[in-house]
Parts: sequence; structure tokens; C-alpha cells
Amino acid sequence: MSTVTFGIVPGYGEKLHAALGYSGAVRVDDRVEISGQAGVDDDLNIPDSLEEEIIRAFDNVERTLATVGASWKDVIHVNSYHKVEPGADVISEETNRIMAEQFRRRLGGRAPIWTETGVTVLGLAAMRVEIRVTAIAGSGS
Repeated sequence: MSTVTFGIVPGYGEKLHAALGYSGAVRVDDRVEISGQAGVDDDLNIPDSLEEEIIRAFDNVERTLATVGASWKDVIHVNSYHKVEPGADVISEETNRIMAEQFRRRLGGRAPIWTETGVTVLGLAAMRVEIRVTAIAGSGS
């Protein structure tokens, strides 16, 4: 029988759990799935800077993984969702540069698979990025 553990990040995760009734992470044995993480602070504020928002989203992925005993080094799959301007046909070079910098900084040489999707809306009106990952806890140590 599988062991299932749900994780809720203190701060913003608790607020979203109370308001919308979902957990930020689930661990089934060693497999971890997390919900999409925004670049918000604990009060659900989004920074003006795209770079700061993406970095904060990466930080929030890390916080969420930690609630169920995993880390960025355990990540095997990344889905990122990026708000694109109407009429834009690509995700910006700036976005890709920042994402790649954060992958290099946090993954310790691991290169998970990555699907990057442009969208017109995300969960909060000001959001420009949301990151969701799958990990195998302990595989990156």
C-alpha cells in the first residue's frame, strides 16, 4: 500500500488552502507532485520585476517541495506557464534567460525535462509565471 502525504506551505500556502481547499504538494511514496507555484510573497503580493517574480516562484517551488521532504535537486519534470501579451507568438528571451539561470543555480547539474507554455491568464491578474514540478524525493542527493 502506498503512503500519501500532503504538504501546505506556511504563509501563502495556508491562505490558499483556506480559501480554495487545495494542498501545495502531494507525496506518494517517493514521487512528489506540486501545484503550480506563483512568484508571490506570503501575502500573495506579486513583485513589479519579472526577474524577481520568477526567482520568487522558484523559491516557492523549493518551499513547497520541502513540505514533503524533497528539493530542487530531486526534480525530474518542470512545467512552466508564462503570460504572454496578446499577439505575441513566443515567450520572451528575457523569460527564458531568467528561467535558465535559475535552473543552473538550483539543480546542481541535473537537467529535468521542461515544458514551457504561453498562456493568456493565470490564477491572479498580475501573475506572469507559474511553475509546477514532479520530483522523486531523495534522487538528487
